[in-house]
Amino acid sequence: MSVLKIKKGASKHSAYDLKDPNADVIETHTLACVVENEAGVLARVIGLFSGRGYNIDSLTVAEVNHEFHRSRITIVTSGTPQVIEQIKAQLGRIVPVYRVNDLTVEGPSVERELALFKVAGNGEKRVEALRLADIFRANVVDSTLDSFIFEMTGTSEKIDAFAELMRPLGLVETARTGVAALARGGEK
Repeated sequence: MSVLKIKKGASKHSAYDLKDPNADVIETHTLACVVENEAGVLARVIGLFSGRGYNIDSLTVAEVNHEFHRSRITIVTSGTPQVIEQIKAQLGRIVPVYRVNDLTVEGPSVERELALFKVAGNGEKRVEALRLADIFRANVVDSTLDSFIFEMTGTSEKIDAFAELMRPLGLVETARTGVAALARGGEK
């Protein structure tokens, strides 16, 4: 059995250590995929993520071109730069996928999410919930004597902030659509 000894004061790293120092950095990316609108496509996309242990933070899907039967899948996911590149490459290999765009790296984009918040409360908590909703530009879409349902559109961070403020005021339930995003400018 051989034992490797390192001299006192000598570095444990060598010039031959080629590990990327950014390999452990976790990034969040928004991917937009244009796919054929047919049965099973979403299952194949989801299967790619679940089969490799990748996480989906947000997922939205809708048909965007009725004439050519195309749908747009917007996925927000997190991973190291290498994992994100693998995800994009593997998505591009799925047969009914026409285009994969990484909106995070391709330039400026606009991202929005819709959320509904049910807040139950009386007295001062009710008044405070209405005041905060006004500040955040949330709309009251339903009201009873003991609760409100607020509707809000904005960035995920804005929605998270509003939810955090509503928690102590009686937040009962939240429903979120997931991120919808488009690249800014004239190109696709």
